[in-house]
Amino acid sequence: MKILFVKLGSIGDIVHTLPALAAVRRAVPGAEISWVVERGAAEILRDNHFLKTLIEVDTKGLRRGPLSGETLAATRRQLRRLRASPFDLSLDFQGLFKSALVALLSGAKRRAGFDRAHLREPLSRLLLTQTVRAPSHVHVIRKNLSLASGALGVELPSSADTFEFPVAVSPAHEREADEVVQLVGQRFTILNPGGGWPTKLWGAERFGALADALLVTHGLRSVVTYGPGERELAERAVAASRAGAAVATSPTLKGFYALARRAAVYVGGDTGPTHLAVAAGAPVVGLFGPTEWWRNGSPRDEDICVERNDIGCRADCHRRACSQWVCMDIEVGRVAEAVGERLRRAALISGAAEVSAGGA
Repeated sequence: MKILFVKLGSIGDIVHTLPALAAVRRAVPGAEISWVVERGAAEILRDNHFLKTLIEVDTKGLRRGPLSGETLAATRRQLRRLRASPFDLSLDFQGLFKSALVALLSGAKRRAGFDRAHLREPLSRLLLTQTVRAPSHVHVIRKNLSLASGALGVELPSSADTFEFPVAVSPAHEREADEVVQLVGQRFTILNPGGGWPTKLWGAERFGALADALLVTHGLRSVVTYGPGERELAERAVAASRAGAAVATSPTLKGFYALARRAAVYVGGDTGPTHLAVAAGAPVVGLFGPTEWWRNGSPRDEDICVERNDIGCRADCHRRACSQWVCMDIEVGRVAEAVGERLRRAALISGAAEVSAGGA
């Protein structure tokens, strides 16, 4: 059976679909699975041993210059790769018209997607041959698993402790992490002040103050990570640490993943690195405002969300701009306490694992 995953981006979206990839591979071991993804979000999927083929497309480039000769030639090449293998089934995890169009252009005989209530663009329903009803008010990982389960007619695990996040990390990525560890020591925290929307930002100065608090209370130095266009934000966070408790670094995505696997704790908002930290198994403290932790945050019970529940404008907000912007007005002390609690939970889990291993 040849299956095509359609999840074009972003990084968080890709990460949230990885458990479905692993679960389908386990449930249908003979299947050949391919994945079509936007080139800008493809790094996290490269060299994935669960995939037969990774098909990188540039739908954004097509929108920028649809009539240019170069764009048309690139589009033809992408379509040839899509149609090179006759897929039996496509799974559209994106729920957009363009993702459904990609599934159609792949030539897949069956094209499954979410039911109308869970489509981001309901018009995409016209290009699907099958819809699957997804459960309401669940984490997006479980929503993606429900689509794969319904389309394939197989039971897939839905417990967080069974979720797999297959990410291929090379020695070069491990060396990136090694270089950072040499600067800050073996026990450190990752602070990520960035975010795709201005309304998701907690504030660089608060991250600097948090780094000081974690050094004093827990003896942890902080690594402030940043991506493209976020350097100035990270440098402000480092400068705000009066104790010099933080250093800034900009690893590759997989270099960040390798670093997160070694972190004592991670703190960040609803952004790609947070989802990667969850995938890496790092203890996570999330700072959520205009989006929902239950949907986009960590599926693990032991991870912690710090949010404002004392305001009346949180439900279904998702605003990228806001005249009030009070949901991210969270005291540094509250976050520091949450980090302490998350460290305590991690120690308890580690201790229980050691006892279990000793008994075995």
